[in-house]
Amino acid sequence: MKNYILFASLLFLFISCKKELTFENQSFEKKTTLACKDKCPYINVRVPIAKDVPVVADSINKKVFSVLKEIVYFGEKPYTATDYNGLVTSFIESYEKLQKDFPGDSFGWEAQIDGEVKYSSENIINIEIKHYTYTGGAHGYQGMRSLLFDPKTGKMINQNQLFKDRNAFKTFVEKKFRTKYNIPENGSINATGFMFEADTFQLPQNLFYTDKGLVLFYNPYEVASYADGTKELLLPYNEVNDYLLIK
Repeated sequence: MKNYILFASLLFLFISCKKELTFENQSFEKKTTLACKDKCPYINVRVPIAKDVPVVADSINKKVFSVLKEIVYFGEKPYTATDYNGLVTSFIESYEKLQKDFPGDSFGWEAQIDGEVKYSSENIINIEIKHYTYTGGAHGYQGMRSLLFDPKTGKMINQNQLFKDRNAFKTFVEKKFRTKYNIPENGSINATGFMFEADTFQLPQNLFYTDKGLVLFYNPYEVASYADGTKELLLPYNEVNDYLLIK
C-alpha cells in the first residue's frame, strides 16, 4: 500500500512537472446602456490568458492586465478595476457619467484592444498588444505594445537584458534607420523631419520578435508627428544574432 501511494505521488509530480505554459484567448466587451445614434460607445478587449503553470501564468497575466489598465482609462489615473470585466465596465461608466454631466454634447467613445502571442521560444514569449482608444478630440490614439516574458519564470524581460552591448546595438541600428529613411549619414538625425529628443537617435520603447527577424517599432509621437504615423525597422536575425543574448 505504501509503495502504491509513493508511486502515485511520484507519478502526479512527474505529470505536474511536464505541464507546459499555454494561452487561451478571451474576449470582454461592453456597450453603453444610454440612448445613442451612430457609433454607440463600446469597448472590446481580446487578450491571451496564460494557463497551466500557475506561478508563471499568474505573473504574466498580472503584467498584461496592468498594461491594459494603463491603456484603457479616462481621467488622471488608471481605473481601480481588478479584472477585465471591471475594466470594460469602468470605461463605459466613465462615458455615461460624462454624458449625464453634459447631456447636450455628443461623445463617440470607443476602445479596441487586441492582444496576441506573436512569438514564443524556450527563452522568450512576446505578447503584442494592438490598441485604439477614442474619448473625444480631433482623433483617437492607436499604437502597439510589446511585452517580453521569460517562459520559465513569467517575469518581464527588459531591453537591457536582451543585448550583449546595448550601445553597440544602438549604433548598428542607427545606421540601418538612416539608410531606410534617407537620413544623411553625418547629418542630424532629425534632418528629414524626425523628432528624436535632444537630436539623438534612440531605440524604440517596443521591440518585437517575429519569425522574420527583430522589429523595432516607434508609435505615433515617439519620434515623429501623429500625421507621419508609425515608423518601424525589420532586422533579420542573421544581422542581429551577434548582438542578442536572448533569442
